[in-house]
Amino acid sequence: MSKPRILFFGYSEVGYTCLDLLLSRGDNVVALITHEDNPNEKIWFKTPAVAARERGLPVFTPESVNNPEWREKIAALQPDLILSVYYRHMIGTKILAMPPLGAWNIHGSLLPKYRGRAPINWAVLHGESRIGMTLHRMVKSADAGDVVDQEGVAIGPRDSAEVAFRKVMPCARVLLARQMDALLAGTAKETPQDHSQATTFGGRTPEDGRINWNQTSAQIFNLIRAVTDPYPGAFTDIGDARLMVWWAEPVSAATLGRRGQPCEVLSVDPIVIATADGSLELTRTGWRHGVSAILQVGQIL
Repeated sequence: MSKPRILFFGYSEVGYTCLDLLLSRGDNVVALITHEDNPNEKIWFKTPAVAARERGLPVFTPESVNNPEWREKIAALQPDLILSVYYRHMIGTKILAMPPLGAWNIHGSLLPKYRGRAPINWAVLHGESRIGMTLHRMVKSADAGDVVDQEGVAIGPRDSAEVAFRKVMPCARVLLARQMDALLAGTAKETPQDHSQATTFGGRTPEDGRINWNQTSAQIFNLIRAVTDPYPGAFTDIGDARLMVWWAEPVSAATLGRRGQPCEVLSVDPIVIATADGSLELTRTGWRHGVSAILQVGQIL
């Protein structure tokens, strides 16, 4: 009896490690549907296309799988099961209905919290102490299907989003190793999500890194660590220049000898800026737009 045919949708290093697991297990993966790398995005992670091409697996990168042409191509692949891991586009219900063993997704949060895009960055920004991965059935609404399994991990209050990502990434592989046989046998147990507890967040853009100095030091620090390198970074505008803030540390009023108003520059060397409840020393910064004069800091709004 032939093994069930798996069609894998995926991207990111989570997609890489999960596809590598399936191929290592000898599962019958018939193709990978993924994305072309964005030339404007810093690609700091492995992608599943690497694992697929190493094993001679067909790789497709359509702009959309939901048009009639691609629905026909997917139907021709005769998938028994669809698995999506960090695929960035919505997959339409006509495709989700094709595989008799269902369509499943691994999402980078402990659902129902943090549905939507960039869940790890959002979790770090909100100061979460625990994050995880969820294996769930795909339905019309994003990340809203019944849950098969979850795996979580603790993160620290000073972890950057990349550190958090590295800590949580193995959870995806653990989930698949634990549940893949049940998915292929059609015996996976599902639990409905409590939709009243759901939170949903959209994709983040570089502009979302703008620092609001009227927030608390903890809120600003969480933003900085949520978007620091390799992500686009937090920033504050100074006249027509932009100061990128890659890391910061809290400074007590006792250390400075005074407390300022939010946005007030309390020191130039080192750079210390007042927040709603204290101040932050900007310990790792960089100028954008060609400005290098540190005295420009005095122009902060």
